[in-house]
Amino acid sequence: MADDYLVRIGKLIRDARQHRGWTQTQLAEALGTSQSAVNRIERGNQNISLEMIARIGEALDSEIVSLGYAGPMHLRVVGGRRLSGSIDVKTSKNACVALLCATLLNRGRTVLRRVARIEEVYRLLEVLGSIGVRTRWINGGVDLEIVPPAELDMGAMDAAAARRTRSIIMFLGPLLHRMDSFTLPYAGGCDLGTRTIEPHMIALRRFGLDIAATEGLYHAQVDRKVTPGRPIVLTERGDTVTENALLAAARHDGTTVIRNASSNYMVQDLCFFLEALGVRVEGIGTTTLTVHGVPNIDVDVDYSPSEDPVEAMSLLAAAVVTESELTVRRVPIEFLEIELAVLEEMGLDHDRTPEYFADNGRTRLVDLTVRPSKLEAPIDKIHPMPFPGLNIDNVPFFAAIAASALGKTLIHDWVYDNRAIYLTDLNRLGGRLQLLDPHRVLVEGPTRWRAAEMMCPPALRPAVVVLLAMMAAEGTSVLRNVYVINRGYEDLAERLNSVGAQIEIFRDI
Repeated sequence: MADDYLVRIGKLIRDARQHRGWTQTQLAEALGTSQSAVNRIERGNQNISLEMIARIGEALDSEIVSLGYAGPMHLRVVGGRRLSGSIDVKTSKNACVALLCATLLNRGRTVLRRVARIEEVYRLLEVLGSIGVRTRWINGGVDLEIVPPAELDMGAMDAAAARRTRSIIMFLGPLLHRMDSFTLPYAGGCDLGTRTIEPHMIALRRFGLDIAATEGLYHAQVDRKVTPGRPIVLTERGDTVTENALLAAARHDGTTVIRNASSNYMVQDLCFFLEALGVRVEGIGTTTLTVHGVPNIDVDVDYSPSEDPVEAMSLLAAAVVTESELTVRRVPIEFLEIELAVLEEMGLDHDRTPEYFADNGRTRLVDLTVRPSKLEAPIDKIHPMPFPGLNIDNVPFFAAIAASALGKTLIHDWVYDNRAIYLTDLNRLGGRLQLLDPHRVLVEGPTRWRAAEMMCPPALRPAVVVLLAMMAAEGTSVLRNVYVINRGYEDLAERLNSVGAQIEIFRDI
């Protein structure tokens, strides 16, 4: 029995390593051991302690086994079922994490309504709690209350939690106003290739922040004499880069102009929240933001983040690939208009209700009903652009949709180093995807999906795409170690089951 467990653990480690794109030698170097030892572990020929399993999981950013609670979560999917009824879109994951970081600006009490209960949020709450911020779920666990301490205890930061989320990078903007020096662990999150923090630093240096990176830490120093005397031009129209610049500008005593700013949904939600804190922001929804900072923010604030357009796209894609009629409610339409225009070109049969406002009073929502449709490949390639273009995070869903359409579709995912590679995992489920280079995939459809057992890709959106294909495949599929999905989706399996899917959650270690 022990040998059987060693073999099963070894296979999980091997699959996690391969999905990370590492060789046995690279894993051995990260662990401070030999390649031959890693080889024996993966073949189940070496006893392995829980401590070593945890170290391997941390090195691979994969929940091989968890100490102190149940082991990694897997999904068993009985596919070929039609969805029906209606499902609500949850609040935005990316807005919620930005707002949690933004609460560090405020010395008063913050209440965030209907916060997404996802792993990314949990990791940030662990970090905030470790440095002295009091957080608690209220109103039956629906809303979140955040109360900061008079002084943050940065030396007590939970480094393990911080390394599991890229959102920790957005602590830089608010913290530079609270202390002259501090350290942060390197940012983690999805495995999407090399992503530099230099665009963040180009903006934040204008507020006196200087960073030295050594031994897995960012060492930050702040020069109070440095202030932005002219407009800040972002070298990358990135969402988190714009958010960091906004967070720094919010408590700068003066006016800051940010050009080439992202106008995406999470940035707009952050701007609305800053306005609730008393910070005036001009140009919301455009690429030039003018921020009138408030040097001291001490207010009690209540804010409702809007719904998540990427989750809405996930649910629409679920209806398309399973050939179902499904109503997706509370869809933030202004952030899905390009996607829907492409889907209409492909032949999607759908309708929408008149627009109404989200609980923040600003974001426009509709309810969308999708029906089974005979789709054809689009004439042009699918490629992302900064808002108002096709959302970068929605590109992977077009891989499953294109696989359901007649003809060949070129998908050009130019933003990330290797996310397109993970889309070829659909080939194990019957897809016909040809990787042309690390950024371009040619998808041929229609597809007769087939069931399979496989490891969850280490990137959030490709992981969900694989799950959707499993839902369309006749038979029973298994998707192993779905921690990455839980990082960005709340109770996704249960919610899909509520509209007709058959997905079972299980653990085997």
